[in-house]
Amino acid sequence: MLCKKRFFDTKEDFRDPFSRDRDRVIHSSSFRRLEYKTQVFINHEGDYFRTRLTHSLEVAQIARTISRNLGLNEFLSEVIALSHDLGHTPFGHIGGDELDRLLKKDGYKNGFEHNFQSFRVLTKLEKRYKNFDGLNLTYATLEGVLKHSAPYKKKFFPKEIANNFALDYHPSLEAIVVDNADAIAYCSHDIDDGLKYGLISYKDLKDEPLIKRAKHFVNREGIKPKDKLFRYRLVASLIRVLVEDFIANSKEFASANSSKILCSHFKASQKLEIGHSKEIEKELNSLRKKLFKILYRHKKIVENMYAGKMCIRGLYNAYMDESNLLPLEYRELFKVRAKHRVIADYIASMTDRYALKSYKKIYP
Repeated sequence: MLCKKRFFDTKEDFRDPFSRDRDRVIHSSSFRRLEYKTQVFINHEGDYFRTRLTHSLEVAQIARTISRNLGLNEFLSEVIALSHDLGHTPFGHIGGDELDRLLKKDGYKNGFEHNFQSFRVLTKLEKRYKNFDGLNLTYATLEGVLKHSAPYKKKFFPKEIANNFALDYHPSLEAIVVDNADAIAYCSHDIDDGLKYGLISYKDLKDEPLIKRAKHFVNREGIKPKDKLFRYRLVASLIRVLVEDFIANSKEFASANSSKILCSHFKASQKLEIGHSKEIEKELNSLRKKLFKILYRHKKIVENMYAGKMCIRGLYNAYMDESNLLPLEYRELFKVRAKHRVIADYIASMTDRYALKSYKKIYP
């Protein structure tokens, strides 16, 4: 499968193509709004909590480290990481799930899928040029954002997109690195946030094999669970364990396929030898299950997420019932896009606090 051209030709400047992509993403409105979009915890309840913005920065840092050590293009990994959550709604995944349900209820069979929404942000919803929509990014960056999270489900995407981006093939190795860096980042920083605010304790996690591995490094530093530095060192050591294992288990495959890194050469049905070792993957899945049980289903988080879901539902129903509640620029888009698609794009673009503010204006 040959690499495709960029959508729009652009004159070369002093930056390489992926650094230019990164700069355009960082200067976009959608990237700045990530600062006030929920990762797991509602950000206005504590200044320490991660947001979509800090999460994206952490994913980019981990992805660059892994890519550098595997001989991959770290600038491509960086821009995919910085872009991968641009399409998320307010209130985390539950906001996207609710918007998906509402769209399907109204007959939009593809519903809402945040990877495709991130792609739409980069190619359609951001407006920075007179003659075309989008940020004019390279094909490799757009493919990485669209396909970084396997499996690549055709049902979410229009036929033209599915064909142009070869959903039957894996994306670049850099995109696969970003997908794994995403998992490493959210698992480690959710533990950090949960411990910081007392939603979980070290005792809840201490029997997990992966936590035991991380604590081994903390013990070598002479730090005890009661010490103030313990949480920091535990989370840093957890990231170290996961990153070192990923690099060691992927190096041979990445080295053998270094000439193919920017193209889709491998069928999606083919398991690639890039990722964690079987042992670490099993332990990581166990830790995720534990976090889902004791952290993500914590009463305080469930209450906030339910309130967020009701906010999304209320806004969508109000805008569908009375479109004059929408800004003029969005109402004008009804001429070229379906009404429910325009409304979904508007809601997805909101920050948590703007969504709540808009909700309270409609339902005082």
